[in-house]
Amino acid sequence: MDLKQLMQAYQQQVDTALAGFLPASTLQPTRLHEAMRYSVLNGGKRVRPLLVYLTGQALGLDTKILNVPACAVELVHAYSLVHDDLPAMDDDDLRRGKPTCHKAYDEATAILVGDALQTLAFQILAHHAPQHFSSLQCIKMLEALSIATGSRGMAGGQAIDIDSVGRELNIAELENMHIHKTGALIRASVQLGALGSHTIDDERLEKLDHYAKCIGLAFQVQDDILDIESSTEVLGKSQGADMAHNKPTYPALLGLQEAKDMAQDLLEQALNSLTGFDEQADPLRWMARYIVTREY
Repeated sequence: MDLKQLMQAYQQQVDTALAGFLPASTLQPTRLHEAMRYSVLNGGKRVRPLLVYLTGQALGLDTKILNVPACAVELVHAYSLVHDDLPAMDDDDLRRGKPTCHKAYDEATAILVGDALQTLAFQILAHHAPQHFSSLQCIKMLEALSIATGSRGMAGGQAIDIDSVGRELNIAELENMHIHKTGALIRASVQLGALGSHTIDDERLEKLDHYAKCIGLAFQVQDDILDIESSTEVLGKSQGADMAHNKPTYPALLGLQEAKDMAQDLLEQALNSLTGFDEQADPLRWMARYIVTREY
């Protein structure tokens, strides 16, 4: 089975699980629940849950037991997108080719959707993960996701991003921002998959973590490249938004070709991190290549 087939299978697996965990739109408050489902079940690459599954697969796990952490990280990601699109943040009208949550509903509902999706992520992890994992594994999963979500992770990266608009950052400052804003949740996705193993050792955990850091940064570099080279129709969101908002990006700082070279270097580092893993880790290798060659 190649990566495309695996992606489709795991996307269907996580979408089915997400549909079951999300409150039904017929339950009160119906508008909020409808907007939550709209924001989550509207397509998307599902890169983060895929990384949970693929990491578990690399370690020989039955990936069905990873549905809960896979859904938890995707719910956090979905919440972040809803809030990122708000007028006070990136002020975007399109997400995945559809009106953003605050456009389809309203700003107040979008804020509540983000709040509710974030708390739902931790609720399902706390309530359902103990069916498959030990108490210590569950605590470590909760810790990994909470750190990646908060001020030392994604929220902190977004704060740095807001403070950086209109400023000239150096490469270290830009990397620091994206290690937190984008990379933290990707790193947590790999950690969640690895923590599902009872037998994971420190050496393999460290290798997987370095792999995750590299692809997390590469993901953002490629996003910045696509913001220049792709189109709104292909991206499913407003092309050129970073330039329009005068945001610091890798192509703006390094030049387009140098940014592409950086993505390739990060890819090589990610692949080297998996030295010693057998063919069960090949899908992780495929995913690293996909991240720097994707077109949206």
